[in-house]
Amino acid sequence: MAFFEKKEDGYLLRVRLTPNSSLVKIIGVMQNADGEEYLKISVVSVPEKGKANKELLDFLAKKLNMAKSLLEVVGGQTDRWKKIKIKTIEDLNERLEAMLK
Repeated sequence: MAFFEKKEDGYLLRVRLTPNSSLVKIIGVMQNADGEEYLKISVVSVPEKGKANKELLDFLAKKLNMAKSLLEVVGGQTDRWKKIKIKTIEDLNERLEAMLK
């Protein structure tokens, strides 16, 4: 799975966010035109004043069983295409893969 990549200080997770949805859920791993994989996630919140970003981080923290303080939107704050930085913790690679099951 290549929707995330290991960096020096953690992981970088690529997400395409669909706000204003009926459910908060992981839709799946998709591929963009460049062949890069990303995780498609829908949230209920509207994309105003960071509400959708906050809901995304809350959802990811819950799915990965980790503190929200370890997650940060580092790219795409006002775009559907997000880059989420995840600070390194033990077994994070396994948690990311298990999140899809």
